[in-house]
Amino acid sequence: MRHFLTLNDLSKDEIIDIIELSIKIKRNYKNKITDSSLKNKTLGMIFEKSSTRTRVSFEAGIYQLGGVGLFLSSNDIQLGRGEPIKDTARVVSSMVDMIMLRTDKHSKLEEFANFSSVPVVNGLSDDFHPIQLMADIMTIKEHKKLDLRDIRVAYVGDGNNMANSWIMMASKLGFYLSIATPKGYEVKNHILELANQNIKESGAKIEFFNDTKKAVDNVDVIVTDTWTSMGDEEQKKQRQIDFKDFTVDNKMLSLAKDDVSFLHCLPAYRGLEVTNEVIEGSKSLVFYEAENRLHVQKGIMVWLDEHRG
Repeated sequence: MRHFLTLNDLSKDEIIDIIELSIKIKRNYKNKITDSSLKNKTLGMIFEKSSTRTRVSFEAGIYQLGGVGLFLSSNDIQLGRGEPIKDTARVVSSMVDMIMLRTDKHSKLEEFANFSSVPVVNGLSDDFHPIQLMADIMTIKEHKKLDLRDIRVAYVGDGNNMANSWIMMASKLGFYLSIATPKGYEVKNHILELANQNIKESGAKIEFFNDTKKAVDNVDVIVTDTWTSMGDEEQKKQRQIDFKDFTVDNKMLSLAKDDVSFLHCLPAYRGLEVTNEVIEGSKSLVFYEAENRLHVQKGIMVWLDEHRG
């Protein structure tokens, strides 16, 4: 049984295959070609953490592929009342064809997948957000016209699940990545240990900075994320102080390549991690990126269905 919990679940070739499949699915959708790849299939969507983009993209995606999505919040199922994860996993997976779980702790995803009889997709966890990275790479491939091994990416902001996922993607595909975080907000060591194993094969180069100027020098893409992730709200005021030099603005873009592109997984807090001028500017691919969540998740679901064994 293949799951999609982290990018480490996939080889470099499998990541590229899913991206290519997703581009094909998107092209067919734009050309109004009906796709019934998941006809009569049911996707269970379990949300312990709410999301606009994740719910809409998965629910619309399974519908566009001929199936149906079931939205299950923590208030709707027994997980929210203390039922063991393994019990919920065995019951729900006996009734649906695939499950998307968006939760707080990555360990919950791993336990859920271990007891599930159908493929499980990580809709977000505290450690990783791999579906977002697939959409980001798909967007870069469509707009930058570069070999993915040759791109240079800078991630600016919190050393959170998005930073972790960029590290995993770079370590798998073999491109250059710089990570700029304030002191005290660096990426955790266990993530780096995973990446270093991949780098031995891919040859990726990943550098870490506490200075944004060094990190964005001569890059093709600048990425950021909210400074305060869900669950960290009590730290909001302190984080705004600690991250004050990490706002992506036009001055920062000017330090990168002339044709630099900007990405953000959204929601964006304008005036904090990014200025309004950047997110609305000509270098922003944010809304292409957001739409690609729909298409790349369709690609992931179709690929998992084809590889269920």
